[in-house]
Amino acid sequence: METLQGLKTRSPAEEVKLAAAAISLNVRLRSSDMPIDIQEHAMRCARSFVDSAPKRRPNLTHLARSLKKEFDSEYGPAWHCVVGTSFGSFVTHSPGGFLYFSVDSLSVLLFKTEVQLVMEPDGEKRL
Repeated sequence: METLQGLKTRSPAEEVKLAAAAISLNVRLRSSDMPIDIQEHAMRCARSFVDSAPKRRPNLTHLARSLKKEFDSEYGPAWHCVVGTSFGSFVTHSPGGFLYFSVDSLSVLLFKTEVQLVMEPDGEKRL
């Protein structure tokens, strides 16, 4: 399905699949602008990390770092991740690169920004 702006909308079947994945992982989706398969990947990674933490008390910095590194390696740079129990945010993200969800009592904000090459004076490229 397409909207007026050319952005894809989800079919009812896709919505049901995503809801089923969230329920099975005990995750609450709050807001997203991301393809369903990538959302599921994020939810599964976060759930796995939380479940593997000692006494189910994960290190929030490690969780954020793990999600960021996973997404940088899987979907390219530059992903950012914030994990906590109470935070505010206002971010600019690349189209299709935003997800906000909860795992147990933790909130997870995962988003992608655009990376532009910068030319050094000697002509070398760097990120």
